[in-house]
Amino acid sequence: MKKLNLAIIGSGPAGLTAGIYTSRARIETTLFSGMEIGGQLMYTTDIENFPGFPEGKSGPLLMMDLQKQAARFGTVIKYEQITAVDFSKKPFALWTTLPSGVDHKQFKSLSGEELLAAMAEIRKTEPAYQAEAIIIATGASSIMLGVPGEKEYFGHGVSTCAVCDAAFYKDKNVYVIGGGDSAMEDAMALTKFATSINILYRGEAFRASKIMQERVLANPKIKVIWKSNLKEVLGDGKAVKSIKVEVDDQIQELPADGVFLAIGHKPTTSLFTNQLTLDKGQYIELIAHETYATATSVNGVFAAGDVADHRYRQAIVSAGMGTQAALDVEHYLANLA
Repeated sequence: MKKLNLAIIGSGPAGLTAGIYTSRARIETTLFSGMEIGGQLMYTTDIENFPGFPEGKSGPLLMMDLQKQAARFGTVIKYEQITAVDFSKKPFALWTTLPSGVDHKQFKSLSGEELLAAMAEIRKTEPAYQAEAIIIATGASSIMLGVPGEKEYFGHGVSTCAVCDAAFYKDKNVYVIGGGDSAMEDAMALTKFATSINILYRGEAFRASKIMQERVLANPKIKVIWKSNLKEVLGDGKAVKSIKVEVDDQIQELPADGVFLAIGHKPTTSLFTNQLTLDKGQYIELIAHETYATATSVNGVFAAGDVADHRYRQAIVSAGMGTQAALDVEHYLANLA
């Protein structure tokens, strides 16, 4: 078992930015990236709203640069998956092992009682690491429909962030999937660029707030196709060209330049069930604290980025929260000395 000063779990903008700050503060920092580094931005082709890049920057290149910057100052990056934690006592315990007969792919697919049982089994063994402080930056993922072509064209016509990508669809014909506030916000963001915005919704009335519905329904650029379901995304191998939609039990193929999925996000917090206080959406709840803006329900455990932010979900916001968490940790560890 190896003893760590600070462990950062997660390697998106929040985690890597936190690592840059804590390493520069001469705090021994170990970052656990999991099997892949970079978070959701690794699947984003071009980023034009991250400050400092007037010509834009590809998501993978931005994340690789952040990784290099963190490593330059001393952050130790481990491509290991944290599979269980124990925050009930200090130092905090971290495991990277798997239950007998279970591989990483199978473990990732576990949920609910099965996952809790697997983590309980893991915690019966000796932990791989102990840490004096933890920053959780495991992020969140967009909920996908699982239809054919969705994954193939993700980042090439299929998007989960209109605020990020709307400018790429100037004078284009696009579709927004969903009926909540997120879908309404995405549709309105797209009206600044796209020629035609079509909302596909399986119901007969939106779930969104009344004021958001009124704005959408009053906009001449937006058309709503009620009682509709996206069935397939089609393209030429490089970009989206059309979609198959089921309307009133009939399948139609409609021309499309872009598809925006706005059916919600799922924070990556299953690892922390029964360890930290989570809100009703399963995001980590940040506790009002006079000193630490990123404090969780466990003293010494901090959270940053999409794992605790259900509102903004932007890379620059995550980086900012990573900075806050790093400064909170610096203050926390200084008080322990």
